[in-house]
Amino acid sequence: MVIETERLYLRPFEEHDAEDVFEYLNEPAVNCFADMKLHSLEEAKEEVLKRTSETEYYFAIVIKESGKVIGEIDAYPEPADEHGADSVLDTFSPCWMLNKEYQGKGYAYEAAHAFFDYLFKDKGARRIYAYTEDNNKASQHLCDKLGMRQEGLFKEFISFVKNPDGTPRYENTYQYAILKKEWQ
Repeated sequence: MVIETERLYLRPFEEHDAEDVFEYLNEPAVNCFADMKLHSLEEAKEEVLKRTSETEYYFAIVIKESGKVIGEIDAYPEPADEHGADSVLDTFSPCWMLNKEYQGKGYAYEAAHAFFDYLFKDKGARRIYAYTEDNNKASQHLCDKLGMRQEGLFKEFISFVKNPDGTPRYENTYQYAILKKEWQ
């Protein structure tokens, strides 16, 4: 499965992507990706190998012109009703990450827009929601640009990193969402 945009391909990961993946995961830009930090090219090779089997909901973001992997985007179907045995898997929470060197050029929007379109039109999404830290203005702007509405702010919602004294550093987190009927 490959999704094509004007400047990008969203495609499954391939083994030769390890150097590019290491480039953006050796120092993740935001705390929510801290647990994904890679310390060596060998770790990147192992990580990419795991990702090569994910071909339906996990994509490398690749610049068409150069073939360079500049990030990733993924989302998996979730039940709308956690308690119903017959729940339809029509809710998705995407996660996107872009190499710092390629931010601010419209690539995240281009990739996310195409991915949302794929989820709504091809994968039966009814609702897409995203979390973003209250200090991640770029991600909030992207959610706004995608037509998502801010649904709430969760105070001290989650901790991804520790304070210097070893205690958890809790982050305030916004939730954004969009429904299929709201998608253009």
